[in-house]
Amino acid sequence: MAESDRPREDSGGMSVREAGRRGGERVKAKYGPEFYEAIGRKGGQSTKKKYGAAFYESIGQKGGQTPKARRETLETATVARESKPE
Repeated sequence: MAESDRPREDSGGMSVREAGRRGGERVKAKYGPEFYEAIGRKGGQSTKKKYGAAFYESIGQKGGQTPKARRETLETATVARESKPE
């Protein structure tokens, strides 16, 4: 557990993680799911404006693989290609 995640023993306060969780729960209760949809849409529009539609195409091509999974796939393909007789 990181230093900032532990409750502060001297003040009896809560950890940073706990404060974040509680804050998130309050926002969720106050504004509801529509709030998150709206800010997500705004963020998506900003990203599209900044990077263009091609950016979304390129991340869509990656298919949601984690960097580790992509790396392992590339390594497997490289090993198979190198061991293949010509």
